[in-house]
Amino acid sequence: MSQTKNISLDLFQLKYKERLFSFELPNDQVKFTALPSHVLEVQEGQFPIVIVEDDVPVGFFILHSTSRVKEYSNNPNAMLLTAFSIDYSKQGRGYAKKGLLLLKKYIQNQFPSCDEIVLGVNHQNVPAQNLYARVGFQDTGRRVIGSLGEQFVMTLHI
Repeated sequence: MSQTKNISLDLFQLKYKERLFSFELPNDQVKFTALPSHVLEVQEGQFPIVIVEDDVPVGFFILHSTSRVKEYSNNPNAMLLTAFSIDYSKQGRGYAKKGLLLLKKYIQNQFPSCDEIVLGVNHQNVPAQNLYARVGFQDTGRRVIGSLGEQFVMTLHI
């Protein structure tokens, strides 16, 4: 595994759009997430976050402070993480883990009232479950039904 260098999280900016829209994922991954090009129409309460290496987007996710959060947590200060992806050409280099490890500090700086991140991960998506667990997310025991069946609700306390 090659070492990642200057990895950071950044709120979406137009300068990232072309690269994000070129992201590709194999079918066995895309069924569990959404490509940036499919979800980048930002709505109120949604914050698209780009995982950047040296100003080049390598990953993407959305943080929600919408009513959708209530499906995953009763905490009024929680945010929901969705659409997590790493461009296929950049996978296997530690970007997902490094980006998620930066999440706590990013949340503390950008969303100081948020004290919890929640997400739903499909019961079939074992690699993602393992990744989230490695960076500190814990299974809450709650389950929600998504488009592909049962999802485990995981939480990261900030």
